[in-house]
Amino acid sequence: MSQDSQNITMKMKMENDPLEAIFALNMGDFMTEHLISNELLNKIDTSVKDKIERLKGQLKELIVIYSLDKTLTLLGFDSEEEHIIYNAIAKTITQIVNSDTCDIYLTPEFTKNSVNSNDLLKLGSSEAEENKGSISLEDKENPLVKSFSNIETLYIKDEKSAMLAIPLINNWGRVGVIGAYFNNSREVPQELIRLLEVTANLFVTSMRLQKLIEETEEAIEKEEPNPADLRHLRAELTASIGDLGDEQQQFVEALAEAVDSKSKARAHSRKVAELAREICEYMELNEKTSDLIYYAGLLHNIGQISLSEEIFSSKEKPSREIWNKLQNHPNVGVNLLMKINFLSEVIPYVHYHKERWDGQGVPEGLSGMSIPLGARIIAVADAYQAMISERPYRKSLTNSEVLDIIKGEAGIKWDPIIVNTLYEIKGAN
Repeated sequence: MSQDSQNITMKMKMENDPLEAIFALNMGDFMTEHLISNELLNKIDTSVKDKIERLKGQLKELIVIYSLDKTLTLLGFDSEEEHIIYNAIAKTITQIVNSDTCDIYLTPEFTKNSVNSNDLLKLGSSEAEENKGSISLEDKENPLVKSFSNIETLYIKDEKSAMLAIPLINNWGRVGVIGAYFNNSREVPQELIRLLEVTANLFVTSMRLQKLIEETEEAIEKEEPNPADLRHLRAELTASIGDLGDEQQQFVEALAEAVDSKSKARAHSRKVAELAREICEYMELNEKTSDLIYYAGLLHNIGQISLSEEIFSSKEKPSREIWNKLQNHPNVGVNLLMKINFLSEVIPYVHYHKERWDGQGVPEGLSGMSIPLGARIIAVADAYQAMISERPYRKSLTNSEVLDIIKGEAGIKWDPIIVNTLYEIKGAN
């Protein structure tokens, strides 16, 4: 083989994978002197440097998008003090599952101030003054230790109280355990148990992503980072981000199921979300907007999770006081969504879905096009599903009856264009 042919072969390897060329350069002076010209050597060096810079740029973009304050903590929260972060998460969990208190325990290796201990360390509590302490793993009778050791959810109930112990586990193994406590003997619905399990999965997936981000930041700061290491981190980050997206969707769906189970309106939120998505598709909205409106449809009744079940079980028509509570639930829901940061973009759609086209709605009295499009779509989808479904205090209406009512109030309560879209979708049913 001529030297030119050898140079061309080496250049092709370099273009396909710079590591091949780097490997060749390490095979001794003879190879460098006889098979690679100075010109090609300079091209290889430049190509490798460019590749590293591109990898660094890609990794930095991922870090910016999925940094700590966007995946694990409160919306816009910029503190990195562990106890503050975990206290906030514990308080949010108590609101989500309607428990009285919540504690978060982690193994020492997953704390920033790692200590030599075989105990589970309390990193967070919904009662801020209780955020210190530990549990010995030798205490085999402790439900939290049992849950952690056996990697299983435990639900323990007696005449006076109940507790849930949910293990925290990810690709690294057992990370910790969450304890939620209920100061009464009421039964904890299966939907709430499922919701807490999904919340735990979302929590540990976020933790794993943050650990990867820390490793990536260290790798980027090295003077001569290894391209193979950077590619590996990019693959790990991408996979972890995909896992996070899956966990977030499961969380939203589980939260919607928990709300619907309390209101006795089985699958109402899912049906509203699916109809909202149909409307979006008919109107040819882009995929991201449609997804956000779908999520908002799932969560439009999230504020009802804080209301008592007695409100929904009565067969009498709701009183004015109860009706006001039901009407006010979007405000309560927004307060909760503000603490679930990845859902921040759906807040306007949830917050304003009780507004009316004529400006006589709540909470702000917005009118017409000033009401966010997603909120207008959810308002129509919610009205349709509410009227076509049976309630304890009334029977369901027929499809034609519902369409007649909604069409009769187009331009008063609802956006006429969206009402017409609904009619096109459901009119043939």
